Amino acid sequence: MANSIKQNSELTLAQRLARPELLDLTPYESARRIGGRGDVWINANESPFNNSELNKLNRYPECQPESLIKAYSEYSGVAAKSIVSTRGADEGIELLIRAFCTPVKDSIACFGPTYGMYAISAKTVNVDVINLSLTDEYQLPYGFAEQTAGAKVVFICNPNNPTGTIISKQDIEQAIAAMPNAIVVIDEAYIEFSAEYSVADLIEKYPNLVVLRTLSKAFALAGARCGFLMANTDIIDLIMRVIAPYPVPLPVSEVAEKALSTQGVELMRQQVSLLAEQGKRLSQALEAYGAKVLPANGNFVLAEFTNTDAVSQSLQQAGIVARAYKDVRLKNRIRFSFSQESDTDRLIAIFSKNK
Repeated sequence: MANSIKQNSELTLAQRLARPELLDLTPYESARRIGGRGDVWINANESPFNNSELNKLNRYPECQPESLIKAYSEYSGVAAKSIVSTRGADEGIELLIRAFCTPVKDSIACFGPTYGMYAISAKTVNVDVINLSLTDEYQLPYGFAEQTAGAKVVFICNPNNPTGTIISKQDIEQAIAAMPNAIVVIDEAYIEFSAEYSVADLIEKYPNLVVLRTLSKAFALAGARCGFLMANTDIIDLIMRVIAPYPVPLPVSEVAEKALSTQGVELMRQQVSLLAEQGKRLSQALEAYGAKVLPANGNFVLAEFTNTDAVSQSLQQAGIVARAYKDVRLKNRIRFSFSQESDTDRLIAIFSKNK
């Protein structure tokens, strides 16, 4: 290890868990990170011609647009210095694995059934995966802290995708405290649908906590690919060493800032309420049909059928695409995203007809 790296006792938790080579890595300084003052900008090999109606599209964007980070800070209540904007929450997952896991040597842990990209992101860079199962009530299993021992990064999706189930804030905090030697990542992609369960307010309390967020769900910007990674500044420093030079395209930043405005947040909350109403209607129709329905804490519901093939065929014939799974723990289950009233009406009509 390079001489410039501190003795282990002097390192922060994030530095102790980081890939050792990152501690001596000088981050790439893009033209925008270096900055400067002047009227003629010829430091980034950009074209001087803007051929778009969008201003400055011929120029590279800021690595972390200050106005976007400020907007998300005001929305989330998390300090701007503890926020990194990413290309969706998916990039946040990959950045954490790249920053903390050495291929072949290290591992991550996750609790299934859950979002598949945790495992895929790890396996594609030759990082091992400790797959643990949630309980029958979709809670963290007994002895999870011992079973995840050795994992560098532990992912907990809350509300969980694809089950839609929730783990209480108290239990999440206990889990963070129970795994002090791992980076504990709480994926809050669906938190706007169950806002009271967020642990973003605990970031300053726990040095091993990371919260992932996205504008893809409640903010209706899935096509923009804008997410956020929130953590203490020690973790943020390491993430900024491995992040791409320009992860936030200018059009994405502009549309995201608009979504995070006072009017944008109010619109989001109105739409969350509308989707919750449609979710209740759909859940009731599924239960009346005879399906076993899990409580919905996101913008979707997971239903278990005794005649899954017949249901799938009815949906296909009606031109409706829902989500089925190959995971044995999700056998005979179909996930339905909540949608607008007319879509819900079509679904209800199918299940009413086939009772």
